[in-house]
Amino acid sequence: MDHNLEVCHSGYFSGRVPAVAYHRVPKLCCITCGVLWYITCGVVQCTMRGALQCTSKVSILGIFFSELSAKEGLLLWCQRKTSPYRNVNVQNFHLSFKDGLAFCALIHRHRPELIDYDKLSKDRPLENLNLAFDVAEKYLDIPRMLDAEETAANRICKVLKINQENERLMEEYERLASDLLEWIRRTTPWLENRSTDNTLPGTQRKLEEFRDYRRLHKPPKLEEKAKLETTFNTLQTRLRLSNRPAYIPTEGKMVSDIASAWKGLERAEKGFEEWLLSELQRLERLDHLAKKFRHKCDIHEEWSYGKEDMLQAQDFKKCRLNELKALKKKHEAFESDLAAHQDRVEQIAAIAQELNTLGYHDCASVNARCQRICDQWDLLGTLTQQRRHALDTLGEADKEYNAIMALVQEIQRISQQYGIQNALENPYSTLQANTEMIRQQNNERLRRQFASKANIVGQWIERHLDAVASIGMQKGKLEEHLNKLRGIEREVNAFRPNMDELEKYNEEVQEAMIFENKHTPYSMETLRVGWEQLLTSVARNVNEVENQGISNEQMEEFRKSFFHFDKSRSRRLEPKEFKACLISLGYNIRDDHQGEADFQRIMSIVDPNHLGYVTFDAFLDFMTREATDNDTAEQVMQSFRILAGDKPYITADILRRELPPDQAEYCISRMAPYTGLGAVPGALDYSSFSTALYGESDL
Repeated sequence: MDHNLEVCHSGYFSGRVPAVAYHRVPKLCCITCGVLWYITCGVVQCTMRGALQCTSKVSILGIFFSELSAKEGLLLWCQRKTSPYRNVNVQNFHLSFKDGLAFCALIHRHRPELIDYDKLSKDRPLENLNLAFDVAEKYLDIPRMLDAEETAANRICKVLKINQENERLMEEYERLASDLLEWIRRTTPWLENRSTDNTLPGTQRKLEEFRDYRRLHKPPKLEEKAKLETTFNTLQTRLRLSNRPAYIPTEGKMVSDIASAWKGLERAEKGFEEWLLSELQRLERLDHLAKKFRHKCDIHEEWSYGKEDMLQAQDFKKCRLNELKALKKKHEAFESDLAAHQDRVEQIAAIAQELNTLGYHDCASVNARCQRICDQWDLLGTLTQQRRHALDTLGEADKEYNAIMALVQEIQRISQQYGIQNALENPYSTLQANTEMIRQQNNERLRRQFASKANIVGQWIERHLDAVASIGMQKGKLEEHLNKLRGIEREVNAFRPNMDELEKYNEEVQEAMIFENKHTPYSMETLRVGWEQLLTSVARNVNEVENQGISNEQMEEFRKSFFHFDKSRSRRLEPKEFKACLISLGYNIRDDHQGEADFQRIMSIVDPNHLGYVTFDAFLDFMTREATDNDTAEQVMQSFRILAGDKPYITADILRRELPPDQAEYCISRMAPYTGLGAVPGALDYSSFSTALYGESDL
């Protein structure tokens, strides 16, 4: 801005218009400063000519530019010169000169014979501007730098551009919301489906499908959700700053609806994961029990093979007495062995019962085999009793001798038949100590691997969440804040592979059926929530900074004023502190009944919930709206009226001549036909169109 004023100096004294200035700052502000500087130079030219040529320490009526920037000095000079005039309150260059009275006041202050200020009205801004520029051009040799029709067309173009961009954002939001809700609608039933084929391989396939969902399908939708929220926040900020009503999405597509649907999805996802892991745990146990059942059945069937034939044999009928006694001893040994097998048969039945209780998928074959074993066991018991009864009829001759010999023979036979020398091994155990030790060591390795990465990722996420939160509280330029946020955004994107790596470690932990980890306070679920929160927080803050609608200087001024009066450092102001803050920023709040009413009106805006204090965010939002150059429906209507030659309607030919092609066609397609008095063929109603731009219409 200071550079533009310097160009204006040189342009005036060299006799040429400083066109360079238009390319360095917003056009309206630049032209305003240029015209003001010309007026300044015109009325105090004699005082300044030597100073401008000799030194950079320029003074205009006691205002030294070594102490202030050129822009600040010019603004202060304008404030002093226009202070006696009614309806003139110069606070800035982009709002205070829009009605033309400030321009007329400056000319009248130094050349009162040129303008009759008392006849001017604030309600006729266009006449005031044209009068000031006509007088300046005719009597002060200041080139005409603004044209009423050009200003009207520019205003319309600006409003239409804002409106078209808002419509684009609305359409984008509706599309994103529809797509996301449809995806959630399709995905949630799949996550709520708790049915499997009841087999371990089938459930493991379902786990792989769930991991593909987590790894491939959900992340893009999470990005779409963040984009949707950013689009909505951007749109609402733009609407608020341009005096439009807030955007209300179609029914069922509110941000709250999206958030509710997403929470429902995450609840279903969490429940599905917990169910899937418990189902895997159940099926792992079932698989282990089934193997144990088959192993015990195999051993029992091997032992019982041929026992029925042995018990049904009539070999004792042809034996001598000593041989009969030996058969009796052998049968007694068999009875002992049979009694020992009773526990094993009961274990087989108990395992079969547990498999039935837990819902094993092949219960039919388990039950059939168990029933065969039990039936055979009952038969063996019956045959054993019958054979014993037959052998009990034998004599007791040579009882002691034969008993000892039979015992020795039986021990030898049992040792050979059942391999007593290897009896220390437990044939009914499916786990070996060495195997279990290796498994536990591998589980510990997986725990430490996950914990090491999780601790790094968790702390990194927490640090960056704190960094994002602190940026909004720091001093500095908006551009600096935006650069910091963009830097964090790049860091987050670059850090994503670490989250993917951690997901892989978590899959290995789940496959090993590990459900606790003492080496880290972070679970995969908490890290996922933190990661999503970080993505959303960065996007939201970038959006807020990009849509502030105020300059760096204004932002810094608002921040300094707020924190100066925030004595408690609580980021909130009491009503008295807020009032003092407004006064320090130039608000004229009178100490009377009307002033109190004005202040209460402002308080109702910044504290709608009547909490009794004003937060920094509410304060900044209020000041942003106050500082933004907003158009109104009446101003847009007035601009169309200028283009239409003061007629209540406008034609397509005029729109195509005065506006860019795309914006002209935009207006033509949306304006209703004008049917009022004096209408001509093809007349268009610009009044209803202007009202619709700012009202609750189909926009």
